Amino acid sequence: MVAGTLLVLLLALAFVVTQALQTLDTLTIVERERDTWQRPDDILRHLNAVPGSTVVDLGSGAGYFTLKIAQRVEPGGSVLAVDLRRQSLAFLWYRAWRQGYAGVKVIRSEVDNPKLPPGPLDAVLIANTYHELMAPDPILRILFASMRQGARLVVVDRGPRDDGESRSDAAAHHELTAATAEAEITSHGFQVTTSDHRFIDRAGDDDIWWLIVFRKP
Repeated sequence: MVAGTLLVLLLALAFVVTQALQTLDTLTIVERERDTWQRPDDILRHLNAVPGSTVVDLGSGAGYFTLKIAQRVEPGGSVLAVDLRRQSLAFLWYRAWRQGYAGVKVIRSEVDNPKLPPGPLDAVLIANTYHELMAPDPILRILFASMRQGARLVVVDRGPRDDGESRSDAAAHHELTAATAEAEITSHGFQVTTSDHRFIDRAGDDDIWWLIVFRKP
């Protein structure tokens, strides 16, 4: 009886490990393809991150941008990878550990609180996530209070080709207009330094990716 139970547990564990390894392989393939159009270097350049910087990746997922930021802030810096999803953070933690990025810290947030540790932030990235925020106001208040003077907030997201959509309609389609995001974010004291409403415009894509860089004055 005990032996049979142990065998079942071992088989279940083997299955979970196999699935996890397959997911990691898939992530690698997807991210290589994403590199061809997402313009990650151009996005990260706007963060002004250097070795020793503390950067937040809000909505990190499994770490596409987190791991790239880690390359720029180490040694001595840290990346606070914030997400609501436990599974994504688990994959990110493992990937960072495997690649030797000791400065990556995973944080499971709440819908209205990124649960950031004490300490000033040098930059924040919100990539393909701002449209998903159900409570942007409290999150923006916390980010503003946590950032150093002059720190940058870089937001890149998908917007509809029809700018007439409301926030709720656009969010339902996993998109948001640049004008809506800019108005919400500047209402919390951030200043716009760079704005590109056609940052990525791919033929055949229903969306246009926009990028806005803000600073804390």
